[in-house]
Amino acid sequence: MAHLLGAERLHLEFPTRTVFDEVTLGIDEGDRVGVVGRNGDGKSTLMKLLAGRLEPDGGRVTQRRGIRIGMLDQADVVDPGTTVAEAVVGGIDEHVWAGDAKVRDVIGGLLADVPWQAQVGSLSGGQRRRVGLAALLIGDWDVLFLDEPTNHLDVEGIAWLAGHLKGRWAQGQGALVVVTHDRWFLDEVCTATWEVHDGIVEPFEGGYAAYVLQRVERDRMAAASEAKRQNLMRKELAWLRRGAPARTSKPKFRIEAANQLIEDEPPVRNAVELSQLAVSRLGKDVVDLLDVSVEYPSAESATGSKTVLHELEWRIAPGERTGILGVNGAGKSTLLGLVTGAVEPTTGRVKRGKTVRIATLSQELAELAEWADERVSAVVAEQRASYTVGAGSKAVELTPGQLLERLGFTSAQLSTPVKNLSGGQKRRLQLLLILLQEPNVLILDEPTNDLDTDMLAAIEDLLDSWPGTLLVVSHDRYLIERVTDRQLAIIDGHLRDLPRGIEQYLELRAGVDAARQASAAAPGGAQGRPAAPASTAAAPALSGAERRNAEKELASIDRRLEKLQAEIAVQHEKLARHDQSDYVGLGELGDVLRGLEASVADLETRWLEVSENLEG
Repeated sequence: MAHLLGAERLHLEFPTRTVFDEVTLGIDEGDRVGVVGRNGDGKSTLMKLLAGRLEPDGGRVTQRRGIRIGMLDQADVVDPGTTVAEAVVGGIDEHVWAGDAKVRDVIGGLLADVPWQAQVGSLSGGQRRRVGLAALLIGDWDVLFLDEPTNHLDVEGIAWLAGHLKGRWAQGQGALVVVTHDRWFLDEVCTATWEVHDGIVEPFEGGYAAYVLQRVERDRMAAASEAKRQNLMRKELAWLRRGAPARTSKPKFRIEAANQLIEDEPPVRNAVELSQLAVSRLGKDVVDLLDVSVEYPSAESATGSKTVLHELEWRIAPGERTGILGVNGAGKSTLLGLVTGAVEPTTGRVKRGKTVRIATLSQELAELAEWADERVSAVVAEQRASYTVGAGSKAVELTPGQLLERLGFTSAQLSTPVKNLSGGQKRRLQLLLILLQEPNVLILDEPTNDLDTDMLAAIEDLLDSWPGTLLVVSHDRYLIERVTDRQLAIIDGHLRDLPRGIEQYLELRAGVDAARQASAAAPGGAQGRPAAPASTAAAPALSGAERRNAEKELASIDRRLEKLQAEIAVQHEKLARHDQSDYVGLGELGDVLRGLEASVADLETRWLEVSENLEG
């Protein structure tokens, strides 16, 4: 593979610390590198050094002659006085760029909801960021440096970007270096990982999953080596204290390496145990949305109002862990508002259990405003004296200080005023204060903002043992799949269950978009962008009443499936505990289990039939 770019013995110092010392790296044709590390350790700085935007204090960066380097920096801005069209394609005639498949793909993937002739200054921060990314991606580059490209992208946008980058260059050509906290994206796109820590850059083979396995093995070996050294020093100290005449048979210290990294690790969470504990804390009723619709006034609508959510039915169960998906403006915030009581339904009703205590980790950090001048330790001291993590016999009681340590705070940071914390530290403190209130329904609204991959893993570990009801709205696919057991999507005002998860959501969205593009391309449709090929003709749509009945049946099937799965889990536990010599009893338990599994199979078949009718 041809060499594109190299760094030799890079050294960089800031007034308060050394960022890099003697770092040597190389980028070759075909490299797809993900950069990970804690916030503040120098990931973005490394990219600026390699891209030539920052000069090192020592060492040098070399580039192949004629190499073309493109970079998306977090600080990059687009001229607010230009239009979107000017910012993306410049002065190129429309018939020229519209005939370029790559340009059409970028515009359709990133700017489908952005007015083409709008002034950049009139757009939201997220839209401006996407305009900048689109302008970069339509260019031809040998090396692309992308710093947090998934920020402000929804699940569909992230999936599109991953596909675009994977197919951008021919096999073995071009190079990509990307900094992102989106672990699904890292695994999907990258074939190598660089971890930035303690002034060095440590390379690993493979994407995020491979990096985690290698890092665990590295840390295990380092811990074993340190344990051996500590034992050796203890033995030497004992020798020196007792002296040679006192030497007799010495105790033998044995360092046991980890036998298995994964097989002996307990499951992420015991769903049955947590569900049972949640029932005892919550009661059987949490929040029920019954035939709920929400309308907002709209001058653009002929009726003067716009229906955001239409006749939803959602019965939230104790211990339920649900991820909510939908494009921007689909109604996710409105749905959460119905659950919390911040939004009143236009029709239908919302029923809440008497024991429900709801807390929301919002995108803003308004909860911390009142403590801006307080030190972290003082803020925590005003809360609860202890917090219980885990369930049943595995429950562990932690002090707020121990919980802070678990969330990555150092002893020095405890004396820091809240206003001086970084964005990630504020986010962690926000979550801690919410957990100390001991809610039994927790809503996470884009909780991954400002958090690095290590801290996301720590928070997910904490949530694994949290027994309440968890509702998550996030564009972070890895987080959704990691902490939730069920996914719902808001599509055209309706709530749709996703048994196959995010993949099914992307398929459904692709079908919706294809239908809309076909409509736009038809006579009288919207003009201004090249349309994608139309999908095959859809089957006749269900009537309103038929759709409502089908959706209610799906919801009923989902509830019955959840109940059956819980019963199956209990039955497996009974089989495991039963006397293995009692063949008659084992046979009876097996018959019950097979009957439950047959019922699940029947319900799943019916679910597919109803789902296909709805999709049609």
